[in-house]
Amino acid sequence: MAGTSTHTVTNQPPPLAGYDVFTADRALVEAVDRYTGADVLEEVRAELSALGRAAGSAQLHEWAAQANEHPPRLRSHDRYGHRIDEVDFHPAWHRLLGKGVSAGLTGAWARPSGHVRRAAGFLVWTQVEAGTCCPLSMTHAAVPALRADAELAAEWEPRLVSTIYDRELRPAGRKPGALFGMGMTEKQGGSDVRANTTAARPLAEDGTYVLTGHKWFCSAPMSDAFLVLAQAPGGLTCFLVPRVLPDGTRNVFRIQRLKDKLGNRANASAEVEFDGTWARRVGDEGRGVHTIIGMVAATRLDCALGSAGLMRQAVAQAVHHCAHREAFGGKLVDKPLMRNVLADLALESEAATALALRLAAAWDDGGEQERAFLRLAVPAAKYWITKRCAPVAVEAAECLGGNGYVEESGLPRLVRESPLNSIWEGAGNVQALDVVRALRREPAALDACLTEIGRAHGADHRLDRAVKDLFTELADLDGVEARARRLAERLALVLQGSLLVRYAPPEVADAFCASRLGGDHGASFGTLPAGLDLESVVDRARPA
Repeated sequence: MAGTSTHTVTNQPPPLAGYDVFTADRALVEAVDRYTGADVLEEVRAELSALGRAAGSAQLHEWAAQANEHPPRLRSHDRYGHRIDEVDFHPAWHRLLGKGVSAGLTGAWARPSGHVRRAAGFLVWTQVEAGTCCPLSMTHAAVPALRADAELAAEWEPRLVSTIYDRELRPAGRKPGALFGMGMTEKQGGSDVRANTTAARPLAEDGTYVLTGHKWFCSAPMSDAFLVLAQAPGGLTCFLVPRVLPDGTRNVFRIQRLKDKLGNRANASAEVEFDGTWARRVGDEGRGVHTIIGMVAATRLDCALGSAGLMRQAVAQAVHHCAHREAFGGKLVDKPLMRNVLADLALESEAATALALRLAAAWDDGGEQERAFLRLAVPAAKYWITKRCAPVAVEAAECLGGNGYVEESGLPRLVRESPLNSIWEGAGNVQALDVVRALRREPAALDACLTEIGRAHGADHRLDRAVKDLFTELADLDGVEARARRLAERLALVLQGSLLVRYAPPEVADAFCASRLGGDHGASFGTLPAGLDLESVVDRARPA
């Protein structure tokens, strides 16, 4: 019959758009309230809510889709044949990166409660487009490394913490803001940076060198400057490599190719060659790892924050879908088995958020005990939180059924992104071995972690038993290398449990301790034991 429609759309959830990503995340809001100074809390809430509204807008999600559909392109030469080694991005990328910079996501170091407010913002911003988080993270994390040289820090830090995004390649001294990248790994060594072969030859001017060599992975190659490692006469050393020299000429920075990555496709990662490249030493010769370790620690925390953000967005999408979709006579969210799955995912997301924000608060504190806490807790958290991201993203996509496998849903982008943070800045084995190294060399780090865990002593018998099991693991460090992953996992879980028992609603803490610490849990999501208040857990995770 004429005019009859065969495509009446019913039983489809509305888009999850037009909402405040920050205020809709109760666990994140509570963590920010917990760790932010009272004198700036109202300011921080307003700042994060503004960012959250932007992050939840349909406009920014459209920009994110465009940035992924049109990935960066290498432009090695200009029309006249001059080598320029530039990376072209879609305009949507620049809009997103500019918003991230203007939101202060590189400026934690100079503001009150700066690390907590920036960590919360980074977690929110990851949910829009994680690719822009790479240059934001590198720029933020370069500050502690540059502080090894007071003169360099005075020159560069104001540009790094600036809220002005200037995309043009020109001398950094003429720019109101600058971005940093990083190049450590090489073909022959990977994570074993002491095997680097890039050579640094001193010049007549003190502290200046020329570099010859390569970097197998260079993050954010469109940046204004880079921290790199190279072999100086005194050993492995950290260097600052500007993209453009003060006189306006381009430094030798040959981009050989951009990496064709599984995810993170809106962002550029490159292989680069140095051939007479001018560089400035940062710190002392032979102290390259020691100098750059502050940057590494900060980017490792960002890996945990980024994974927490990806998990939060995946869970928000899954709960939102199931709250609106009907099947078998009712809402999916009300079906006992689906509720079990959603609650299980929500526990993983909240635990990740709680631990990541606790680490940011330790950075704000800056005291000796908190620094010791970070030394052990950062690699443990980076190991475990990033490992949990991929299974959470995949399970959340499954909650949407076939729709979750379609690009328009946004879940495939989260799934592709989900393994990234467990690989970058030291993969799982590197983090687990770093936990062991801290245990052996820095007793104060273990003391600080046990003090933190002990604040929940007696609050839950399953947590107390898990702490005893951790003590058993720690009592026998013979052959510990083969058990390093097990040890890192247990430490992270006990830290998460301690935080949730103290700060989360009872139904969340109860479910976490029963499943993650009490052992009453299967190998897949949706296997939480009976007797838990799963409806409240899911309701808490629902984006309002």
